[in-house]
Order: sequence, then structure tokens, then C-alpha cells
Amino acid sequence: MGVTRVHHLNCATLRGGSLQGLPLVCHVLLLETSSAGLVLVDTGLGTADYADLTSRLGFGFSKIYSRPEPDPSLAAAEQISQRGLSPGDVRHIVLTHLDLDHVGGLSDFPDAHVHVHTTELRAARQGTNWRDRLRYRPAMWAHGPRWNAYHPSGETWLGFDAVRGLEGLDDDVLMLPLHGHSHGHVGIAVRSPAGWLLAAGDAYFDQREVKLPQRVCARSAAVFQAVVGAEDKARRHNQDRLRALHADHPEVTIFCAHDPTEYVEIVRGQGESPRGLPA
Repeated sequence: MGVTRVHHLNCATLRGGSLQGLPLVCHVLLLETSSAGLVLVDTGLGTADYADLTSRLGFGFSKIYSRPEPDPSLAAAEQISQRGLSPGDVRHIVLTHLDLDHVGGLSDFPDAHVHVHTTELRAARQGTNWRDRLRYRPAMWAHGPRWNAYHPSGETWLGFDAVRGLEGLDDDVLMLPLHGHSHGHVGIAVRSPAGWLLAAGDAYFDQREVKLPQRVCARSAAVFQAVVGAEDKARRHNQDRLRALHADHPEVTIFCAHDPTEYVEIVRGQGESPRGLPA
């Protein structure tokens, strides 16, 4: 397949939380490829969300603890068009998990193949406890996505087991289990022209949890992770593994979904301007 270009998008600004003085982001990857069209890693919020934040996301998320900025220009479909590309060319969406702020844009790309861990898809469909009811919004996949669900099997990649390539994407996009935040949460590794990227989703929220010699995390982020995490012991174990990966393989660019400083550093490093954040 071959990834020819990588765009780092912010597809929602969450005013209900902040890190180091900036509101949280929803960091999404847009991949241009040589033969598989456009590929998204997560979607952030979509056009349907921005049209009616409260009914799509729920009162708590939209008005109390996350409070997304009502800026429809941040939807992935809009940002793809702004780059002179066509949303209709998005042929694959690879998801770290199915939390509402990661999948709201699915319905903007109804023909895309949607790749997800089978444990995560099962949890989202069953929704057995209060955490599930908060994080999973069935309306976001009511259009009937073309699911490609993957069982926990595969090869070893930089110390991680059960890592696998995805149908139609060869070995340029890999799924590796990072369970804990949700039952089937995964990281997505991308072989880019500049080297390997690892989209770690919500495996951590504050880059200082992974990238400093001594773990540091903003108190609000630490509390939130502990409260909403499906399996907190697994979450902390996988953070330790990410810390080891960062220390042992600095050539791999690791980033999470919500740390605004991380997003800004990467985007400015590409000579671009961050979206949805104060100047």
C-alpha cells in the first residue's frame, strides 16, 4: 500500500479539560496512501455531532465535563475538503476504540471499511454498565458501518505481542492491543515516510505520563482516567510498556488523542498551524 503523506488533525476542542493551560484536543490522523485511498485513524467528532451536540453526545459530555467547542470546521470531513481532498476517498477508518469522541465522524464516511478490535465492538454493542452507557453512543454507528473486527492474534512488534496488519492496508498500519481505558482499546502504528508513528488513543492523556523519567500527570487527567477506565490495572501496565517503548525506541513518534501540547509540537514540527486552539 504505502503511506505517502500524514496529516495531524484536531477534530474537536474539549473545553471541559485542560493540560498545561490548553484545552484538550481530539488528535486524528489522515493518511494519504499510494493505493488504498485516504485512511483515518479515529474520527473525532463529525458533522452530525456539531449539528446537535447535546442529542448526539449526551448532556453530560456536551455541557458538563467535556464541553466541545461548537466549531463544525473541525470535523474530519471538513478538514479533508479544506486540504483539496475528497471525503469520498476515505476508504478505511482505523479505530483505537469506540468512545463517542473518537467515532462521531463515522457517519460522514459511510462507505469506509471500519477496523476495530473485536472485544471493543462487543463491549460497545452490549453496553452493560454505566461506563459503557457514557462512552458508547449507538447512534454513531446506526448507519451500519462496514465493520472489520479483529481477534487478539498476530506477531511481535517492538516488544508488543498480538500485533497485526489490517485487511487492505498491508503492514503499513498495525493494530496492537493497549487494553485498559476500554476493554478492547488498541494502539495504531503507522509506517510513515518519516518513520513509525504510534497513535496511542486514550492509553494516556498527559504526555508526561510516558515521556518523562518520572511519571507526571495532571490531577484532573489522572482522576478521569481512573474513573472511566474499564480495567485500571491493565491501563497502568500498558502505560509502563509505552514508557519502555519511548525510552528504548525514540525513533517511534508516540502520541495520544487528547494532549494539546503533544499535538501542537507535532503540527508545528511539520510547519503547519494547530487548529482549534488559542493562538
